[in-house]
Amino acid sequence: MSASPPASAGTTDFPADGDTARASLEALRSEIAKAVVGQDPAVTGLVVALLCRGHVLLEGVPGVAKTLLVRALAASLELDTKRVQFTPDLMPSDVTGSLVYDARTAEFSFQPGPVFTHLLLADEINRTPPKTQSSLLEAMEERQVTVDGIPRPLPDPFLVAATQNPVEYEGTYPLPEAQLDRFLLKLTVPLPSRDEEISVLTRHSQGFDPRDLTAAGIRPVAGPADLEAARDAVARTKVSSEIAGYVVDVCRATRESPSLSLGVSPRGATALLSTARAWAWLTGRDYVIPDDVKALALPTLRHRIHLRPEAEMEGVTPDSVITSVLAHVPVPR
Repeated sequence: MSASPPASAGTTDFPADGDTARASLEALRSEIAKAVVGQDPAVTGLVVALLCRGHVLLEGVPGVAKTLLVRALAASLELDTKRVQFTPDLMPSDVTGSLVYDARTAEFSFQPGPVFTHLLLADEINRTPPKTQSSLLEAMEERQVTVDGIPRPLPDPFLVAATQNPVEYEGTYPLPEAQLDRFLLKLTVPLPSRDEEISVLTRHSQGFDPRDLTAAGIRPVAGPADLEAARDAVARTKVSSEIAGYVVDVCRATRESPSLSLGVSPRGATALLSTARAWAWLTGRDYVIPDDVKALALPTLRHRIHLRPEAEMEGVTPDSVITSVLAHVPVPR
């Protein structure tokens, strides 16, 4: 997102058009910046996920504002939000909800869990066992939760923003490939630069409290109407046959890489095309160009490939493999 958001952007009670929706989503950056210094790529990725009805996995070492980033996004959106702290003793019903016996009526009634919201913050998702992780599979893929054989639809929009720590593995349960594939994007949250870190310290010395985002001045600047208008506009973004072929060629090249035991699946190719369309619309175009595909290739594909053990020992990373693929696949003109 390159354009500067207008100071007057805000939510509306009437259907938004594409330009109004783009301005409202652009305004998210300035609102989130009131709490989070830098991290523009992660903010943009979260907006892209909202546009594509996808989910996001945020990965970074402790203390780089992963949770604060999602909380600031929630505070900037006129949407319901809930947070679940994933722990080893968390049960699937703690996420999805369960049947509760009512002694007054002598009947069971469904008590919805925190997954019934617009924006679910799944904090430290890899600290809970696989059976609880899998409780999100149906919700993320089919937008519903089945309890006692009855499917219960989730609200729209619905986005899972999960966080995980890449360096501390004791007491964690790595996400299996099937679960990782449900995430549209995997965003890395890096350590701040020196100037950004000085800005963080300055804010704290001036009284900034990350636990009180209202005091930081964050307000809702976009709502369901803006998201719906934006999604409609993204759906009208044109994709030529050459661009579709380029996306397929990039994904197929990963399957032939000697460094990988698992390349990108057709679902990954569909995801890359979807995120490239959203990025094209955010940058003000109604058509996709190869640079849009390149811009979203790393966050869309890095968690969908699996390195061979010998490649890992040689220092190869998923990002380096994807970068090499992008450098060798012919770009359409």
